[in-house]
Amino acid sequence: MIVIEAAAESDLPQIIEIEQEAIAPPWTHGALLGEIYREDSFFAVARLDPRSPPLLGFVILRRMGDDGELLQIAVDKAARRRGVADSLMAAALEFTKEASAGTIFLEVRKTNEAAVGLYKKHGFKTVRTRKDYYSSPVEDAIVMKRTRKDYCSGPVEDAIVMKRSVDHGS
Repeated sequence: MIVIEAAAESDLPQIIEIEQEAIAPPWTHGALLGEIYREDSFFAVARLDPRSPPLLGFVILRRMGDDGELLQIAVDKAARRRGVADSLMAAALEFTKEASAGTIFLEVRKTNEAAVGLYKKHGFKTVRTRKDYYSSPVEDAIVMKRTRKDYCSGPVEDAIVMKRSVDHGS
């Protein structure tokens, strides 16, 4: 069973390790730490057991006014193709539903076919392309969105979304 829970400071070393393997360029430690404490951010990790290593992946989605933006989703290389990204995405989208977010946006590398497939599976549609949006290497981004009317159920039957206290410390 995949367990989804709020990210904690103690998760940062593993998050950074996963991020450096999966996302270019990676965020700084300070930027990731800041997301943990933002009230408008959903920053969650996936594990097999609550509060136990190792992390399987993580997701960061931020509420922006009436909308939201998926900022990052990454899965450890050894845990891919096991439903981890589906569970993380479903939990993030449940957050947007509870927060009454209207439209969720994201950018994805044009060549990242696995991610594009995941997003389409969860109801995202292509809006446009942003030329040379990414660096390391330079690459176009596909901008995708999912509106409230696009909401569909995702594969969450094996995921448990655990809520923690506001201080993120319990």
